[in-house]
Amino acid sequence: MKTKQDRDEYIIVIGCGRLGSHLARLLSKARKSVVVIDKDEHAFHRLSDEYSGFTIEADAVEIDTLLRAKIDKADVVVTTTNDDNTNLMIAQIAKTIYKVPKVIARLFEPSRQPVYEELGIDTLCPTILSAEALRNTIIGEETGDLE
Repeated sequence: MKTKQDRDEYIIVIGCGRLGSHLARLLSKARKSVVVIDKDEHAFHRLSDEYSGFTIEADAVEIDTLLRAKIDKADVVVTTTNDDNTNLMIAQIAKTIYKVPKVIARLFEPSRQPVYEELGIDTLCPTILSAEALRNTIIGEETGDLE
């Protein structure tokens, strides 16, 4: 019998937009066990033929949806919707109620990052990443924080 550490990672991706669908494809290609949740069934058309995971058409804010996705078994939950509040709420549920070991939330508003950090939720902020990449391209610096 495999222990939790021996088995493949089980990853839930919330949101099947450009980011969520691309991430799901990459994880699936890396042979991870992936389920994608989105409330719009048409969003799943973004998934490539390489995607071998599951999809759930439902609102991930609802506990029943998360239970259907087996959030209690998840090793990682990634929220990639285009709404910071939705991402934070689902991330909090995953982290505090279901004790998911790794929770990552997409974050659009950089000033909210400290709130996520206080809750132990990792963030990915396209605004910060883009600004740092542009700065590096312009002035050639590889390190340093934006302020």
